[in-house]
Amino acid sequence: MRVLPSERLISGNDEGTPLPDSRSELPPVIRRTEFVAFALAGLLVICVVAVLYVGKPFFLPVVMAFVTGTMLSPAATFLEKRKVPRSLGAVLIVAAVTAVVVFVVGLIASPVMEWSSRLPELAAQLKDKLHVFDRPLALWQELQSMLGGSEGLPSLQMPKFEWVQPTLEFLSPTFTEFLLFFATLILFIASWRDLRRALIMTFGDRDARLRTLRILNEIEVHLGNYLLTVTLINIGVGIATGIVCALTGMPNPAGLGALAATLNFIPIIGPVAMFAVLVVVGLVAFPTIGGGLMAALAFGGLTFLEGHFITPTIIGRRLALNALAVFLALAFWTWLWGPMGAFLSSPLLIVGLILKEHLLPSDAPQLPGD
Repeated sequence: MRVLPSERLISGNDEGTPLPDSRSELPPVIRRTEFVAFALAGLLVICVVAVLYVGKPFFLPVVMAFVTGTMLSPAATFLEKRKVPRSLGAVLIVAAVTAVVVFVVGLIASPVMEWSSRLPELAAQLKDKLHVFDRPLALWQELQSMLGGSEGLPSLQMPKFEWVQPTLEFLSPTFTEFLLFFATLILFIASWRDLRRALIMTFGDRDARLRTLRILNEIEVHLGNYLLTVTLINIGVGIATGIVCALTGMPNPAGLGALAATLNFIPIIGPVAMFAVLVVVGLVAFPTIGGGLMAALAFGGLTFLEGHFITPTIIGRRLALNALAVFLALAFWTWLWGPMGAFLSSPLLIVGLILKEHLLPSDAPQLPGD
């Protein structure tokens, strides 16, 4: 008797279930070549991250210059249309940006130097103000002892300032890194048009050239808009913070406003650090805890409005950034390159999203609908 293929029994199956007729009914299997490809891709990512981490003194200034130069290249193009040579325009733009940065640093450095010379005195004042928490801490300790827990929280102690010098060394790049950044930035802005043309002409296919041109144009437009929009928003945050500090009687409101505008360039971390600064300054400057927290609470409300309504409304129209992606990018680049990496996290995320949009095939398989 002849047995059809669909009627053959699976070995070891007593119920006699027939084999499926088509390969589409078989369960998905990861082939060896796919596994090897995934493994090689993972090793490549690990190697790239390790190289970027070890080579931070070189790669950080260069990447910073590339990203900043791409943001400032529209200004060089604007000057070039006004009959200003591009090389001269690059020098003028970098000089103007440097002057603004030096001015802001001067506003911030003056109160920082004054307060740093009074650190022991200010620490003693802050410790006296925080004695109000001794009773709640004692009650918490008694509650833990009644529940059979540990001895509870120790008495409130002010932290030592041995971390100040290592922190400053971590935050301050070396002179060589500064020199490499400025030289690369000027040369990048001056030769950006030639670099674009060389990169586009690298590809022989016309479609590839057009795709590369669209990618470069979109990166330049989005990064330029991002820098301009974020700068204007942060200037507004700094002015508002200075006004709040002046109205609440905080010392040196101009310096605190400049610090708020500068730290706001770093997503999430910057506003949190500024809130902590306002809390410490307020507790030291005011006789009561309530008076010292007024400026910090007002700044918290201001940054809440800015972060949840103003910035998403303006930037979201140009390029939507997922909150989880922003947070993970911030955490990764901060771990890799420190505060400068935190500043670069959003621009690099924008570049990654643009590359993903143009390089991944549009006919990629989609998940089935619910």
